[in-house]
Amino acid sequence: MDLPPEDAKLVTLARASRARTAAAQGAAVRDQDGRTYAAATVTLPTLQIAALDLAVAMAVSSGARGLEAGAVVGGEAPALTSVRDLGGAGVHVVMADESGAPIEVLST
Repeated sequence: MDLPPEDAKLVTLARASRARTAAAQGAAVRDQDGRTYAAATVTLPTLQIAALDLAVAMAVSSGARGLEAGAVVGGEAPALTSVRDLGGAGVHVVMADESGAPIEVLST
């Protein structure tokens, strides 16, 4: 599956976030202004945050008012609730394996 360059960049960012921390998943999102936010799964004794949810939270805390797209590398398909909350309907999220190869595209 070929991805547009903007989505391939999200996969690259998500993959790097995952690798940097050896997390279960890495994720990245692009807001409506084209800014990107990348995160990895957080697993602490008192705090667990999915990578995609954290990337969305980072976008919100930076002032994003909407999302265009996202990507998740590794693991199973995430819940898209936070993406839907910020981006509404029609936001796509690329699922990729650990090597960064796209598997499927999910939509809100």
